[in-house]
Amino acid sequence: MLVLIADKFEQSGRDGLQAIGCEVSYQPDLKDEALVEAIRNNAPDVLIVRGTKVTEPMLGAGPVKLVVRAGAGYNTIDVAAASKRGIYVSNCPGKNSIAVAELAFALILALDRRVVDNVITMRRGEWNKKEFSKARGLFGRTLGLIGVGKIGQEMIPRARAFGMPVVAWSRSLTPDRAAALGVEFKASPNEVAGAADVVSVHLALSAETRNLIGKAFFDSMRSGSYFINTSRGEVVDQAALVEAMNAHGIRAGLDVYAGEPTSGTGEFSDSIGKEENLYGTHHIGASTDQAQEAIAAETVRIIREFKDTGRVPNVINLARQTPATHRLVVRHLDRPGVLAAVLDAIKSEQINVQEMENIVFEGAAAAVARINLDNAPSQALLDRLRADSADIIELNVLEISS
Repeated sequence: MLVLIADKFEQSGRDGLQAIGCEVSYQPDLKDEALVEAIRNNAPDVLIVRGTKVTEPMLGAGPVKLVVRAGAGYNTIDVAAASKRGIYVSNCPGKNSIAVAELAFALILALDRRVVDNVITMRRGEWNKKEFSKARGLFGRTLGLIGVGKIGQEMIPRARAFGMPVVAWSRSLTPDRAAALGVEFKASPNEVAGAADVVSVHLALSAETRNLIGKAFFDSMRSGSYFINTSRGEVVDQAALVEAMNAHGIRAGLDVYAGEPTSGTGEFSDSIGKEENLYGTHHIGASTDQAQEAIAAETVRIIREFKDTGRVPNVINLARQTPATHRLVVRHLDRPGVLAAVLDAIKSEQINVQEMENIVFEGAAAAVARINLDNAPSQALLDRLRADSADIIELNVLEISS
């Protein structure tokens, strides 16, 4: 199995892939047309990326069967194009949670104590203790979480250590779950904004979350409070954030931006980078040695299972619900050609198979096949199968409830 790595990837991960019998092509600087050409020339089975965009032309350039995002998100991958081609897309959720939570708290502390301005002033040879002695402090301040997935959950014990009560909203959060986590449930993002002194965003990017944090949210925030985003830049209406920074004294700590470069180095011309109330970092939330080693190990695990079993851990693009309306259950003798005859009969009525499995009993004398179909087979077809095959013990059709 050939694995093409088109991004920086830990040596331990490359060694791990070779140890499980993969041929590894490590080309971390590939992107755009160069990556299309590399896929065409190398014909990889698996593509590993981090921040590199994976487009439809890349997916169509060679026999790629699996794309692994060596990180938590997958918004840089054309998932729809992969799904059309039957290409698995997988990622490594939760492996960088601690690293991102650590950076979020670093930004909170840096904003509160104006650490960056302290450093810049001292490097200029200036001493200004009077100016920089002004800080609010975090103890007793309320932290608001937008998103309580694995990273958001890592924020909770860190907030507790600083003596900060936590209020939270997440699409899946319930009052009972909030109580179990030790946080106060809020029914909307705007309610979190109004109740918190510091808001930290931990959302995956999707159609539902794009620009979720907008003007109404920032208008709900307390004047002079802190806003942290280490998730994805596109979940925030950046123009609304800039307006809030200038009009309401909101101070922001950002690790992600809507228009950030896709490569490790490059120009960053977005005007938000020059805002006085911004402390910005370079999308480094997951970039600790600990996190990258964990992600590399998880990537190897995903590819090992795919190579050995054909199954893909953490796959994100399988249908949650197929068009299947009926299930044909075939109890049969475990002999050649039995299921082939059943499938030929199904095809004769222009019925499509959505999913199927065949479970063999101990001794391999008999088996049960479960075949999900997009329409009900006719009674005539069932009667014909029963009459024509002595190897079929029983046939049943079940309606699949939606």
